[in-house]
Order: sequence, then structure tokens, then C-alpha cells
Amino acid sequence: MKNFIWFVVGLTTGLLIAREGGKTRQGKQFFADLDTKAREFGEAISDGYRKREAELRDAIGDIASGTEDTIEHLAKH
Repeated sequence: MKNFIWFVVGLTTGLLIAREGGKTRQGKQFFADLDTKAREFGEAISDGYRKREAELRDAIGDIASGTEDTIEHLAKH
């Protein structure tokens, strides 16, 4: 419980400092840069996920195609 209280105190303090810092020109620029970097990071994660998903779908398609070929071959013999 003590750790949770310190967590809440730290979080609240951080939010208050960020709020006050965001009122200055440098603070606004800092948060704009932070937002841009966070968005770029999110887009990179999303792109990587989509690419990996496409790779896995292709692999599954290859396996399914190979399985169908094997079944056809076995059915002929």
C-alpha cells in the first residue's frame, strides 16, 4: 500500500509539473516534439505488425497449398 501511495504522489506531481511546463513556449515545443515522436513510434510498431502479419499469412498459405498438393498426390496413389 505504501508503494501505491508513492506511485500516486509521483504521478500527481509529474502531471502538475507537466501542466505548468506546458504553459511556456519551450514546454509547448517539448510536448509537441514528444507527441510527434510518440506518433512516429506508434506508426513504426503498427507497420511492423502489419508486415509480420503478412509474412505469417503468406507462410500459412504456403503450408495450406503444400498440404493440398500432398493430399492430391496421396489420393492418386
